[in-house]
Amino acid sequence: MENSSLNHVINITERKSIVITGVRKIESFDTEEFAINSSEGLIILKGKDLEIIKLDTNAGNISIKGNINYVEYIDDNQTSKDNKWFNKLFK
Repeated sequence: MENSSLNHVINITERKSIVITGVRKIESFDTEEFAINSSEGLIILKGKDLEIIKLDTNAGNISIKGNINYVEYIDDNQTSKDNKWFNKLFK
């Protein structure tokens, strides 16, 4: 999924489900946190009881259900101070 022209949309329904398009790669995930590389940068999704419902790697789409509490974009050009969070993710 190296296509840089992937359209990117996030649709959250009642904080119980989320559909993300423009997904390039899932960097990591568990029941409380997802790190998703998208065409618009890294997306951090946090919540409780998170699970993948549907994944279409060809189209670059993912559907996740659970209790969604937090969504953040991490841009590639953010300072190294901001990227310390990403380094902690893999410790």
